[in-house]
Amino acid sequence: MNPNDLAVDVYVAPMRPFAGAPARGPGDDPMWSPMSSTLIAGAEEAILVDTLITRDQVDSLAGWVRGFGKRITGVYITHGHQDHWIGLARLQEHFPEARGIATPEIVERARFEATDPNVSAYWKASFPGELPRTPVLPEPLDGSEFELESRILRAVPVGQGDTEFSTVLHVPSVAAVIGGDVVYNGVHMMTAETDEQTREAWIASLESVADLKPKVVVAGHKSVGAPDRPEIIAASQQYLRDFSRIVNEDHGIEGIVHAMLELHGDRDNPRTLWHSARAAVARRG
Repeated sequence: MNPNDLAVDVYVAPMRPFAGAPARGPGDDPMWSPMSSTLIAGAEEAILVDTLITRDQVDSLAGWVRGFGKRITGVYITHGHQDHWIGLARLQEHFPEARGIATPEIVERARFEATDPNVSAYWKASFPGELPRTPVLPEPLDGSEFELESRILRAVPVGQGDTEFSTVLHVPSVAAVIGGDVVYNGVHMMTAETDEQTREAWIASLESVADLKPKVVVAGHKSVGAPDRPEIIAASQQYLRDFSRIVNEDHGIEGIVHAMLELHGDRDNPRTLWHSARAAVARRG
């Protein structure tokens, strides 16, 4: 590695309980999937990608970041789900120069999640007393590129991930992609906001990530210690294909969960799979 190259390091907050509905089947205990925040660092300055959720998580992240001795100048947000940006307020207490940035569509989704009474209530109820009283939203990115110590970082709007208007952050100089919730790594994929058509769009989004020819791919939800290899792109595509096929076989909720666990039982957090299966069955009407 050239000493002048940017460095990519990944912090993973482990799976943890949250205040969700009680389990209604094996593995349905209310657990939040492990999450990553990525540090992209030059010689003196660095940015983070995504923020984690709770005060304790962000405080632990900040302690890890300080160990690198860099000046944190920004936080890029990959998509609008609160678990990827709600920690921005706490993070800025640690790193006041760290300006949150995102594409305009993601800023609007974040604003919706912060102001819609039902969505906001969900997050507050899930993590009672652990979220900031006044959320800090990311600011809209001007264009699709920005620089870190003269190296280009590129926001790539791939479209569909586990929610709409998803992006990945491409770091061309080191052939890295920080994938947010477009790509998953060793964790059950959250498909509750998708139907078969949007899952096909998600598979296409993953193909556009592969087209970047990355050597490093960091998933927003990844198992602790899982390597950040490009093979997780194809694995994510296969998971989505399997989920759609099994849903189309007209299984009930438990049948979907059982069939998916037969194929993907080594992934973390079946709670997410239960949630996705319920949403898929509800869509049938």
